[in-house]
Amino acid sequence: MMSQPINSADVHKAMLEQQKSQDRRKMLLNGALLLLLLAAPFALYPVFLMKILCFALFAVAFNLLFGFTGLLSFGHAAFLASGAYTTGYLLSNYSGLTTEMGIIAGTLVATALGLVFALLSIRRQGIYFAMVTLALAQLVYFFFVQSEFTGGEDGLHGIPRGELFGVIDLSDNMNMYYFVLTVFIACYLLVQRIVSSPYGQVLKAIKQNEPRAVSLGYNVDRYKILAFVISAGLTGLAGSLKSVVFQLASLNDAHWHMSGEVILMTLVGGLGTLLGPVIGSTFVVNVEYQLSQGPLRDWVDPILGGIFVLTVLAFRSGIVGEIQKFMRKNLG
Repeated sequence: MMSQPINSADVHKAMLEQQKSQDRRKMLLNGALLLLLLAAPFALYPVFLMKILCFALFAVAFNLLFGFTGLLSFGHAAFLASGAYTTGYLLSNYSGLTTEMGIIAGTLVATALGLVFALLSIRRQGIYFAMVTLALAQLVYFFFVQSEFTGGEDGLHGIPRGELFGVIDLSDNMNMYYFVLTVFIACYLLVQRIVSSPYGQVLKAIKQNEPRAVSLGYNVDRYKILAFVISAGLTGLAGSLKSVVFQLASLNDAHWHMSGEVILMTLVGGLGTLLGPVIGSTFVVNVEYQLSQGPLRDWVDPILGGIFVLTVLAFRSGIVGEIQKFMRKNLG
């Protein structure tokens, strides 16, 4: 009995239908999350939600570099702190400067610093790349410790929130929340667009097999430098927003521990997934808060370390990655 020939048109049609179905599920999920975020400040403390959004942006930016390009940086805390300190200093010392300009300035400083880091480290790979970024970040940390404009170990306090465009009073937590939410959504959509673009496909190819990408004629160093700079800029934006939200810029933002924390957030949520860093940052920030309020407050770091080890050993795809695996297996 002869088998029926495969109709390529039918196969193509089935693939299109499957893609449309996936797109519909994505749109429904994104719509539900947007409604949840819009309604969240009426049920939860807005400042706590803004903390989650700032760290979510930090993790999304880091994931662009590590999850999609395959570059593990241990120095991203330097960009978070540079954005925070720049914005905090400018808003505290120049009363005529608007809040949005202070945030933009912090983002630009972090972007420039990211370019310096990239040029110095991008030709290294693996653990050597990670160690170079860590060493550079430590230099930045000691610079912040010894500089007068940062307040040294005391940091910058009482950073004014000001007004957005001279109209919207950001001292109101609800106004501040929706501003931070708008910035976060814009940055998330930007990263989504980058990942789905031809440039993003090259980044994925570099992560999967860099020598093959080189053999195809791509200037991989240029692609990696640009990814590093974009990631650093978005991280600086997260730091700038965080300094305005909490009216504080401190050395904790520049410490190597912060670089490790964003790695944990990304791995727990799902490395190389768009939504994973958001879920991971939400999970880690909530765990830290809940533990710090109870009898285990002195055990926060060991518990987070245990979660990190458990994720690496048993749930390497993270929360979102495991859910996607389950859906592919059971829903097709």
